[in-house]
Order: sequence, then structure tokens, then C-alpha cells
Amino acid sequence: MYARQERTGDKGLLMDFKAARRRMVESQVRTNDVTDLRLQAALETVPREVFLPAGIREQAYVERELPYAPGRAMLTARDFAKLVAAADPRPGDLCLDAVAGTGYSTAILARLVDMVVAVESDETLAAAAQENLTKLDVGNAAVIAGDSAKGAADQGPFDLILLDGVIEVRPDALLMQLKDGGRLATIQRRDGVSRGVVYRRSGDAFAAKEKFDATAKTVLPGFAAAKTFVF
Repeated sequence: MYARQERTGDKGLLMDFKAARRRMVESQVRTNDVTDLRLQAALETVPREVFLPAGIREQAYVERELPYAPGRAMLTARDFAKLVAAADPRPGDLCLDAVAGTGYSTAILARLVDMVVAVESDETLAAAAQENLTKLDVGNAAVIAGDSAKGAADQGPFDLILLDGVIEVRPDALLMQLKDGGRLATIQRRDGVSRGVVYRRSGDAFAAKEKFDATAKTVLPGFAAAKTFVF
């Protein structure tokens, strides 16, 4: 299913997406200290291009953020891989993908954990995510149209929560949906600098640890800091 070639651009050239995925893993993932073989296999198998608008699918494996909807962008393979690796998804985990977008992060997580609950604030994107997951026969994930910042408390608590993008505020409502010992992984942006961060819950306390420097800049809707005015 994934090994197809597709026509791209006005010249009718064939692009080998399978080969592009393999090069992505070799040049953007392995070289950036992402050593988890299960994650590498998922990244090499799940077709990123499916989750992008038709007009930019040929850019799916370019090393930059790819805007796919207003205020939304797919992370670079490097940032995404390091984020998921830092999250440490495990085979028995119940996972919340708090911002599903068109479903790429959900599809990757579904290959690494037991079950994924995906939430998406934009109903159009939620429908696209469900359609993409169905197309790829992902059977252990469900997409809910709802407020991503509020999560899905009635489906939890969760072993792992992923925020696949940049936040500027601490996601307190989501942290409260973690199991004791659970973790939340995201990219946090402060003073113009983005860093991958993992929060861990211990009782009612949450400890955050910075894991890597990131290039991502697009802040997820619902997770932007309040604007301040200087008079």
C-alpha cells in the first residue's frame, strides 16, 4: 500500500515516496540521535504525504515545517522524531494525541502504543484525520472533535500525552489527565527559543525536563500566551 509512486508537479514526474521516506530516516532521524528502531520503522512506513494537501505532497520529506492549514504546520521529521523519542511510547500505553491535525502523529503513535485517543479542535481537520487513518487501516486510534486544550478527560487517565507542535503556556488541563508516573511531551517556546520538553507526573506534582533544541515556530491554536500591551 505504501510503496506506490505518484505523479507530482506540472511535468508529470514520478516521485518515489517510499525511497523518500527511507532517505528521511537515514538523513534526518538517525543522524539526530533517534535510535529507537520501532520509531524508525514507523517513520519509514507511515506515508507523511497522505496527511498533506495535494499541492504540497511532493515536499513531505523536505527538512522544514510544512503548513497544511491556517495556523497549522507539520513538524520537520527531525523535530517530530526527537519529540516522540523523548515521549518514550511503550507497547501497553494508552495515549492522548491532543492535537491530531490531519492524523500523522496519531498514525505514528498507533504503531508504538496500545491505543490512541486523538482530539482535534477543527472539525474539518478532525474529519480528515479520521479519513486518513481509515484509509491506512489504523484500527487502534479514534479521533474526537473537541477542544484540544481540554483534552479528553473521560477517556483517560493516560500513560502518555503528545502535543505535536509548539506551546507557549503550560498545558495544565492536559497534565491533570496523566496517570501517576505518566508523561506529556511537547515543544515549548519561550523568549523566541523552542525546546522539546517532557513533563512527568508524580502524585499531584509535575516536573518538566528539557530534552532537545527545536526549530519549530508555529504555535498550536489554544496554546498561545496571552498578548501583552506596552503603553
